[in-house]
Amino acid sequence: MNGKNRSDVRPGLTVDIVLKKDQPTGALTRGVVKDILTNSATHPHGIKVRLQDGQVGRVKQIVE
Repeated sequence: MNGKNRSDVRPGLTVDIVLKKDQPTGALTRGVVKDILTNSATHPHGIKVRLQDGQVGRVKQIVE
């Protein structure tokens, strides 16, 4: 699953995100979702989340 649909993302899931500082390189950061920050149902660049360690980024992949 990709992270473009808000309905697919929920707290407690393990996801790969791209941090703002990593957008030019596309480097992924793995973590567990704490909060969902995007209010709309979908977003073309991925749903913005806060991980449990406090990092904020857009979901690129949901880890099964």
